[in-house]
Amino acid sequence: MPTVAPLDLEGHCIAVAWLNNTPHFALADGVVHRLDNGQKSVEFHDGLLCAVPMQDGRRLLTGGEDGKIFALSSDGSVELLAEIGRKWVTSVAAGPHEATAFASGRVAYVRFSDGRIREFQHSRSVEGLAFAPKGMRLGVARYNGATLHFPATEGKPTELEWAGAHTGITFSPDGNFLVTTMQENALHGWKLADGKHMRMTGYPAKVKSFSWSAKGRWLATSGAPAAIVWPFQGKDGPMGKAPLELGTRGNVMVTQVCCHPAEDIVAIGYSDGMILAARFADAKEVLLRRPGKGAITAMSWDAQGGRLAFGSDAGDCGLVDISA
Repeated sequence: MPTVAPLDLEGHCIAVAWLNNTPHFALADGVVHRLDNGQKSVEFHDGLLCAVPMQDGRRLLTGGEDGKIFALSSDGSVELLAEIGRKWVTSVAAGPHEATAFASGRVAYVRFSDGRIREFQHSRSVEGLAFAPKGMRLGVARYNGATLHFPATEGKPTELEWAGAHTGITFSPDGNFLVTTMQENALHGWKLADGKHMRMTGYPAKVKSFSWSAKGRWLATSGAPAAIVWPFQGKDGPMGKAPLELGTRGNVMVTQVCCHPAEDIVAIGYSDGMILAARFADAKEVLLRRPGKGAITAMSWDAQGGRLAFGSDAGDCGLVDISA
């Protein structure tokens, strides 16, 4: 049976991450808490807006309302990577070779490991950032589509157009597809080899969370009273195929999804704080956590897939251990 170790904090949990096998909980007030032989915390932002783990899994990349970008290590030490004045840093992304990207307004910035920073101007605000799984390529979600930059070269960016506001962005693990969340209740995708479009619609709400399965064959998403899981096994992705619907709960919305690092299983967080795990093959469900104080806003599996860290918009966070 899964066991739950609660961690009651105050405030909205923006992100959770495992750094050196230690769970970290980043809150909107700028404090990051960690469970490391007891609860410890460090405050280094005046308002935290976004956070993602670095690719080596040893540091947490953060951006805030104070215009600062930090890297937090598992021992609590903090490095200031960049500062852009009194501007909100609304999105961050971790790239290869310790490269990082961050966005404010209409500008996307890429910082290389040597500290050099490049700026990329856009005609409308930058809403989301993601690095491709191979090579130094940055995807930017923007109004009316996405832009692909090659920050290490002077080449022209690739423009992918689709009408509407695109708010989030992700590459498939094999690098063959690019998918964006939209202001409307839909996803849009492109097959990068030929620019072919993929429309993923039918959601009753906006998609704010997405997660690729371990081998990249499935993309799990929020935005419905079930986790909507699109198949990406074929050369044209999900086109012409129906998605899986896992963990359906009537009128309770899915707010967060997080795929297991090894198995075709997804953890599903809901607006009432409940968490289920569901298996893709047969839709079998296991209750991981009963409803809590607030909607689940962040989840992350440890590297072995035995423990799930979670956080909510009301600060009731914790760990689910399924390894017993």
